[in-house]
Amino acid sequence: MYTSHKRVSGLILCLLLIVLTGCAAQQGNRPEDIRLVSVAVPPAKTTAPSFLIPEWQQPYNRIGTVQARRNNGVEQISIDPGSATVYHGRFTFTTESGTFINYVYRVHFQKIPFSLIPFHLGAGSNVGVLVVVTVDKAQRPLLVTTANTCGCYVAVIPTSYLPGSAYPDNWPEQQQRIYGEVLPAHLQMSAPDDRFQVSIRPEVHRVMDVQVIPANHHPSRQTVIAGLQPLSALKSLPLPGGTTTSMFYGTWPLRGHVKGAIKPWESLLLSLVSLDFYVGMDKEYGNTDESGNPFYTSLKPWNRRSSDMNDFAGFLRFHGWKL
Repeated sequence: MYTSHKRVSGLILCLLLIVLTGCAAQQGNRPEDIRLVSVAVPPAKTTAPSFLIPEWQQPYNRIGTVQARRNNGVEQISIDPGSATVYHGRFTFTTESGTFINYVYRVHFQKIPFSLIPFHLGAGSNVGVLVVVTVDKAQRPLLVTTANTCGCYVAVIPTSYLPGSAYPDNWPEQQQRIYGEVLPAHLQMSAPDDRFQVSIRPEVHRVMDVQVIPANHHPSRQTVIAGLQPLSALKSLPLPGGTTTSMFYGTWPLRGHVKGAIKPWESLLLSLVSLDFYVGMDKEYGNTDESGNPFYTSLKPWNRRSSDMNDFAGFLRFHGWKL
């Protein structure tokens, strides 16, 4: 009997050691083992959103840092998934109601992988997501606008600080549908310094949710603190030898597009409809006169200028907002 108890005790001890060893290993998880990650910038940047990233174990799902190099003398732009960087800018725009500020946040991923089942229309490299937080003169967030950096899948979400008179006609009460994704129609805020959390769908890097997170909220999940760089850093990427280059092409016919970001399927299937062979290719954001490339958000060629997100006041009017 004693021998039997001894064997049982030994078995229990082994199981406990396995469990404890497993727990210890989990606490020291490598990035490729973490499946859900919150990517945030230092808390001093109060308008900056955090990004909730599922399937972080896949390098192409990680927010990365834009880098440049030369390969056999040929310049190449790529995204390093080993470190996260959020690129930010500040722009003002004026409407009949007054002057507003846009805080812009841009992130990039290695690629949307090629896939036939499910079919990834936007497959290609160096893809990105843009989040724009529009605030009034009291620094109250009024709108959160999201788009892929190709100008695709744009969504505008009002907060509880935006008066109802500024909404488009027939605005939905609960949800809005953006080409297969369901996003909130409103964001209820309790204080102006509440933060926004943007959830990114893995592989295709579509915005699949936006939520309000109280300023005093402490995330329970794994958090990666991202570096913060100005949007201008994308135009002065360091190269070996002390020189720099831009993430964007500077000459026709690709001026204002992200280097290496051509989307073969979109060019094949949508270029005729949009009259743009480079449709779906990621772009520079900020000023159309400087980039030479409108950040258009409608595929109809006659809406290319009126839907240009670089002209934010005109962009809002085009989409029915009365800010």
